[in-house]
Amino acid sequence: QLQASGGGLVQAGGSLRLSCVGSGSIGSIYAMAWYRQAPGKQREWVAGISTVGTTFYADSVKGRFTVSSVNAKNTVYLQMNGLKAEDTAVYYCKFDIASSSGRPVAYWGQGTQVTVSS
Repeated sequence: QLQASGGGLVQAGGSLRLSCVGSGSIGSIYAMAWYRQAPGKQREWVAGISTVGTTFYADSVKGRFTVSSVNAKNTVYLQMNGLKAEDTAVYYCKFDIASSSGRPVAYWGQGTQVTVSS
């Protein structure tokens, strides 16, 4: 299971740090990522990190958000700085985990609400 936390209400320009911890029998993690879904919009990819630490960002958050992980603790973080009203959304973490079929399976966290007031 994945448990996301750290969301909240913050003023524009502020910062939040999201955490996502995987518990139970996780297995081998291929990659971790953060997605978000704003009201009335489709879920969109925000940032990702590979098991060797390579990071990737959506253009909309590049330079403001930083994704990091502690693989030994099955934990991924999203440091969000310079928050804007358009960052308001429910944020979800996702782990791509090895399966017996050889293809990775996606596991999702329950989401944490981030609200940025302008």
